[in-house]
Amino acid sequence: MKRIISISIALLFISSFAFAQQKNDKSKFKEYEPGYYQNSILKDVRAVKKKMTSKEKYKHFQMDHSGLDLPKKISLYKKQWSNPSISQGNAGTCWCFSTMSFYESEVFRLTNKKVKISEIYTVYWEYVEKARGFVTERGNSVFAEGSEGNAVARMFKKYGAVPQSEYTGLLNDRKFHSHAAMYKEMNKYLKTVKKTSAWNEEQVISTIKDIMKHYIGIPPTEFNIDGKTYTPATYLNDYLKINPDDYVEILSYEQEPFWKQVEYTVEDNWWHSKEYYNIPLEDYMKVLKKAVRNGYTMSIGGDVSEAGFVRSTNCALIPSFDIPSAYINGDARQFRFSNRTTTDDHGMHLVGYMQKDGKDWYLIKDSSSGSRNNDEKAPEFGYYFFHEDYVKLKMMGFTIHKDAVKDILKKFK
Repeated sequence: MKRIISISIALLFISSFAFAQQKNDKSKFKEYEPGYYQNSILKDVRAVKKKMTSKEKYKHFQMDHSGLDLPKKISLYKKQWSNPSISQGNAGTCWCFSTMSFYESEVFRLTNKKVKISEIYTVYWEYVEKARGFVTERGNSVFAEGSEGNAVARMFKKYGAVPQSEYTGLLNDRKFHSHAAMYKEMNKYLKTVKKTSAWNEEQVISTIKDIMKHYIGIPPTEFNIDGKTYTPATYLNDYLKINPDDYVEILSYEQEPFWKQVEYTVEDNWWHSKEYYNIPLEDYMKVLKKAVRNGYTMSIGGDVSEAGFVRSTNCALIPSFDIPSAYINGDARQFRFSNRTTTDDHGMHLVGYMQKDGKDWYLIKDSSSGSRNNDEKAPEFGYYFFHEDYVKLKMMGFTIHKDAVKDILKKFK
């Protein structure tokens, strides 16, 4: 008994010492200030019908980044090629903007071609497939603006791709995408379809296309590049040289068995894809670190609504008042996903890395307004800087070329 008591006291001492050594991050309440979204996107008068009139102010709780030596300069990072960051505007299409940016980097890595691929072409056909699913499931399938990164590969296989120059989805000299009115009209129509049991798939899809035609136009069926005619299918296969089957989804959560392909149970996975390779968090971080060091980029997604993610610095950390770094593990990650403090918020493109104080930082290219609350002429405009602890705790999965994770894939039957 004395031996047990002695061991217990020793463990308590060690635990107390560990907490004593843990740095104590500071926090503050900061008054909300209008940023790029209010000052640029909402000023595109063709995107909204009326001005914002609310003068209500509120404060939000966040980590205090003042006094911290943060690596918030792109020049500090080993960066792979990607196009400049562009805005998704006022549209819930981060899943497509981030993953399309990833595929553009893949085209460069594989062929040395610098291309800009239309995001809205893929968004258009994703809405068509969502409408089809809505009919097939008799209204029990999700019809929303969001989706997952692997929707891009799925649409590639079915509909191909087109250059951005051939289809922007911006009509009447619009500067920013705004799909709110289009989505509202489509959703209202589908509710009527469900209410009246008008389950005519051909008619429903035709009506959805007519609505999109008014807001984002008609996608092309063929076009010319360097004097040669392409279709969306031949552009994908012959020009971009992208094989959608070469790309995989890596996931890490404990609610499904590891080393199996599982479903990612979030609303945006509306077609219930079970193609996610689920691996333990330790392996997840190892393969991510190895991939970026071998020249790969990835489309990555997870939660961006944290106190440690501060938009004035565009840096994301896990503060000590949330959880000490040493205690971030698969259980902590799953706990937050299960209680919905980690949600499937946002998709981004991881394009580079650096190491500081023995930890990785990752350069994150972004299409949302939050990454644009700084100098528009600065190289950092449209980028975030994620500490590896933030990725470990809050980024649930990523899309990557299968060659980057071939050692992991061998463990799956």
